[in-house]
Amino acid sequence: MRIFRPLCRSFGLVVLVSACLAAGPQDFLPPALPWHGASEALIAKPDNPWITPAEKTGLTDSPNYDDTIAWLRKLCAATPLVKMMEFGRTAQGRALYVVMATKEGAAAPAALTANGKPTLLAQAGIHSGEIDGKDAGLMLLRDIAFGGKAGLLNHANFLFVPIFNADGHERSSEWNRPNQRGPVHQGWRTTAQNLNLNRDYVKADSPEMQAMIGLLRASGPALYLDLHVTDGLDYQYDITYIYENWGGEQPASSPRSSAWLDRYFHPAMDAALKQAGHIPGRYFDPTNDRDLTEGIYSGNSSPRFSTGYGDLRHIPSVLLETHSLKPYRQRVLGTYVFIESALRSVGEHGADLQTAIAADRAARPDKIPVNWGSGDGPETHVDFLGIAYEDYVSPASGVKEVRWLGQPKVYAGLSLKSNKPGLLLERPKAYWVPATKPEVIARLKLHGVQLETLAEPRTLTVSMYRLVNPKIQPGEGFHPFEGRHTLTTGVQRLTRTETFPAGSVRVPTDQPLGDLAIVMLEPAANDSLLGWGFFSEILQRTEYIEGYVVAPMAEKMLADNPKLKAEFEAKLAADEKFAKDPTARLQWFYERSKFYDDRYLLYPVGIER
Repeated sequence: MRIFRPLCRSFGLVVLVSACLAAGPQDFLPPALPWHGASEALIAKPDNPWITPAEKTGLTDSPNYDDTIAWLRKLCAATPLVKMMEFGRTAQGRALYVVMATKEGAAAPAALTANGKPTLLAQAGIHSGEIDGKDAGLMLLRDIAFGGKAGLLNHANFLFVPIFNADGHERSSEWNRPNQRGPVHQGWRTTAQNLNLNRDYVKADSPEMQAMIGLLRASGPALYLDLHVTDGLDYQYDITYIYENWGGEQPASSPRSSAWLDRYFHPAMDAALKQAGHIPGRYFDPTNDRDLTEGIYSGNSSPRFSTGYGDLRHIPSVLLETHSLKPYRQRVLGTYVFIESALRSVGEHGADLQTAIAADRAARPDKIPVNWGSGDGPETHVDFLGIAYEDYVSPASGVKEVRWLGQPKVYAGLSLKSNKPGLLLERPKAYWVPATKPEVIARLKLHGVQLETLAEPRTLTVSMYRLVNPKIQPGEGFHPFEGRHTLTTGVQRLTRTETFPAGSVRVPTDQPLGDLAIVMLEPAANDSLLGWGFFSEILQRTEYIEGYVVAPMAEKMLADNPKLKAEFEAKLAADEKFAKDPTARLQWFYERSKFYDDRYLLYPVGIER
């Protein structure tokens, strides 16, 4: 069993430590598999002057924000290869830092393009309880500077964000993640605003994500690593990862970049991890977390996540998920190997990667896949390296639960399903966003989408959408999600003549970020700005009509319009609930009168086809 032992801080209260030890053993976690690997040789000796704070604890704990930044400042002062700069601020005012490792000593991300080398950007701590990447990155930076690995920078640049969710990082406790085996002190999943940065890429509500998007734009990385720790099932794999269009199974907005990942990154990564003593695998989710035999699924993701967002803006992006039930030492070392192998692949095959990225940015596909399902696509079968388990009825839950036994077991021929898009969006020529939506225009600018701003009003004939059966998500009622009232909807296409006032913008889709603009502005896309609640005002009716007015008006409409009368009678005959609802009947006539608000549920963005 792994027992978390909180470190004695400067106050040194033995009574407090003893109380924590008595109350805090996580003996409810499944047994850990024994592990030793070649990557253990990466750990610095105790007398190494550049031993990292985590290594001083035997890779059982992780340093706080101040100690992390202090160690990095010391490193930067001692070598010309490594520099650090602030690239943003958190909601609580903490500085967000990016570390730059280059042979040329570049002092800012924007300067990296001058050396012509591809750049790897790795970020740690988007969920700051999942902090393996921070301690692995510090070790690798040390070895680049003083451990004989400076050659990794001969053909590539390395950017490293040690703590993305810095406010959550400092909400540290030994009680934060009960399903994770170390480190002793773990940060919090969400920011000080209680926002999950790993749901914020498109909507970009948080100052942290706005800063990260700025860093992506400034540095133009050829590869983007998002470093996490996963939880859920127990299994043998300690390092799992995924990227869009894995193996060419699904459509993607950056298929050439995905092909590069398949050809170069994937085989090199698996070989490096296996050689270092780790067990790599494809990241997945269980179909049923109480019954592994029902299979697993894996596939593309929506642009609220790093990999889906990277696919749309043509930055090859890889999600790493180390396994939460493996000891912290094992996970950090596997993450080190992962980052190092990625940097080597970018350096060795950078020309091919940059060619693939350029081709993806130049492509203008007619259809954009969105609204990815969960395991609803094609099925294959794999031999899954799992852990044996047994079922038992828990007196706590009253139902069947799983007890993992800590014994390796191969689940031969396990079902693996991919997902598929629920909708293919057509590419129009452009969108027209009215000046009345400054927040939407600001988000487009933040992401780097090219806009044409009107200096004076313009009247145009455009396609528009009226929402059909919009539903606030999730579930019934107004339940907020990530600080917003999210929405899914059907749409009805209309042709209208609209006047767009000065300050409105035209958003052409013939641009490198055209695919991203389409997903942000098509209302039927679940991760569109409408889907994230940027247009909620159109759900509200602001003019009404009384029954004593609409009833005689409806009677006259029936008398004057035989076609309308036939339509009404057919509705009565087909819909018993409607026929018994006097309010619904009168509303039916109101909606067909000239008094009805024709902008109700009208999405105010025009589409140029």
